Amino acid sequence: MQNNMKKYDVIVIGGGHAGCEAALASARMGCATALVTLEADKIALMPCNPAIGGVGKGHIVREIDALGGEMAKVIDETGIQFRLLNSSKGPAVHGYRAQADKHQYKNTMRRVLESTANLELLYEEVDELIFENNVVKGIRTKKGLELQCLSVVITTGTFLNGRIHIGLNSRPAGRVGEKPSTKLSQSFMAAGFELGRLKTGTPPRLKRDSIDFSQCVVQDGDDLPRPFSFSTPRIERDQVPCHITSTNKETAAVIRNNMHLSPLYSGIIEGVGPRYCPSIEDKVVKFPDKTSHNIFLEPEGLDTDWIYPNGISTSLDEEVQKQLVRTIPGLEQAEIVLPGYAVEYDFVPPTQLTPSLETKRVSGLFHAGQINGTSGYEEAACQGLMAGINAALKAQKRKPFLLTRMDSYIGVLIDDLVTKGTQEPYRMFTSRAEYRLILRQDNADQRLMSKGHELGLVSGELYNRCMEKYNAVDQEIKRLEETTVLPNPETLAKLSKLGINELRNATTLNVLLRRPEVTHDGLLRAFESEEVPQLVGEQVEIRVKYEGFIARQNQMVEKQKKLEHYRIPKSFQYKGLPGLSHEVAQKLEAIRPVTLGQASRISGITPSAISLICLLYTSPSPRDGLLSRMPSSA
Repeated sequence: MQNNMKKYDVIVIGGGHAGCEAALASARMGCATALVTLEADKIALMPCNPAIGGVGKGHIVREIDALGGEMAKVIDETGIQFRLLNSSKGPAVHGYRAQADKHQYKNTMRRVLESTANLELLYEEVDELIFENNVVKGIRTKKGLELQCLSVVITTGTFLNGRIHIGLNSRPAGRVGEKPSTKLSQSFMAAGFELGRLKTGTPPRLKRDSIDFSQCVVQDGDDLPRPFSFSTPRIERDQVPCHITSTNKETAAVIRNNMHLSPLYSGIIEGVGPRYCPSIEDKVVKFPDKTSHNIFLEPEGLDTDWIYPNGISTSLDEEVQKQLVRTIPGLEQAEIVLPGYAVEYDFVPPTQLTPSLETKRVSGLFHAGQINGTSGYEEAACQGLMAGINAALKAQKRKPFLLTRMDSYIGVLIDDLVTKGTQEPYRMFTSRAEYRLILRQDNADQRLMSKGHELGLVSGELYNRCMEKYNAVDQEIKRLEETTVLPNPETLAKLSKLGINELRNATTLNVLLRRPEVTHDGLLRAFESEEVPQLVGEQVEIRVKYEGFIARQNQMVEKQKKLEHYRIPKSFQYKGLPGLSHEVAQKLEAIRPVTLGQASRISGITPSAISLICLLYTSPSPRDGLLSRMPSSA
């Protein structure tokens, strides 16, 4: 055994989207890192929808990129259709989305991993975590290989005690054709972790040539596709169309007549599924008055004839799947090349984690992705990035790197998980963020790139370009503020081009830009001003038009920061505290909030409980240099 011994700083278990980001972050921060996964061909696999981004999810991808992660770069290189969602709405809810060539995506990510210094890929099955006095020491593989390390990141996706269901047939599996990780689940239980059970699923895959696309609505990509990564200058590859069709009453009838063959409704599946991405069975049962549900026919790549029918996730019997698919316009002759299925898996409720994604029970053990109860490639990737960063910092005996819900969607996601937990697969939406007007996808670089640069994950060149862009934004806003226009015939002639037919008093270009009908680009053309780069102009327009709203949200953030500055000691005892109910004390003991701010967000924790904790004992963060007790007015 001794001869098989290897030592690393950080070991990452699992090669999905979380594992890739975790391993890359750790290695790039100078840690000797091992990524342990089962198969090379399954690294960065897209087992569900081959797409990246969306509203909320796109925000996360941009933040990953600003911090030095890889997902945005890879989708820019391998995307086959790019769209800006919610473009008719305000900038806070704009979202980038790209359809991926799933084979190119995983191959590109694998090449990045293989070419990264300090990173070794090991194709092994992990059987056991090695602990000593509640400190992680390494892992043991099925083949008997023992690997020592200072930190471990678990990113096992749906493999923990995974079980696949198609109709009334079920079998152990993490994904179709892949074995589950059963012994690792047992290792968690032996260590005293609480486990839960969740469920997710996929639709059947269809053969392209068997679909009559003439009966479907064409959905093209944007004429000028926008890249996800701040380092990608432009998207130059051709885009492919997607198509839209829909279910009908006949589809619903097939499903209702075969509910006895549904593992979801026959009691076979016990895990809770995703509320916001339900199966077609769930849609029919829970929305009986809705006679039609959209289906988006999305190609899985340029060199495959598989089509992903987004919107009909199902675990019904395979024969029933054929029947329901062929009730749909355009799919009357459709061939199923892979049936839809549901997968149940264990997860570790994330309230057992600190905000750094380190487990409270075992030092040096970090969790990321679906093991924490989340759903989606983007949600997994951002956790992987944060867990990888903090695992590296742990190995280097440095302080953890934390984001908050005031500076990022990643911070919102992690705070929701570790503070509130989840009883169903967690998915990101813009509505989860209180400060979404300042947490836009367009300014993720301004918010986070300096942090990525400090960690050594963002190059000096890229960071300097970011700073130059925002310096140019400031200069342009200053020019607009200092440029006065007078209500004379010459000015009115220029304003008429902007749809303004009257100007009674002298004003500035900055004030004119606040009008809803005026754009920055239009203002430049009307007054024959020097051209400004598009990305600079967009930032100028957003900041000027939403100045008042942004200022108010910044004020709200400053108030919230006061609570976040005050740390609650690990030794603080809630049980038996006069004035705290038994229920409140139990919740506080279970979560062990780090700050008063986190405590205030725990479900069921009242303002009076926060005031009591504040009065009895709080200590500020040393780096803030604040007083030893919170002022009574806070």
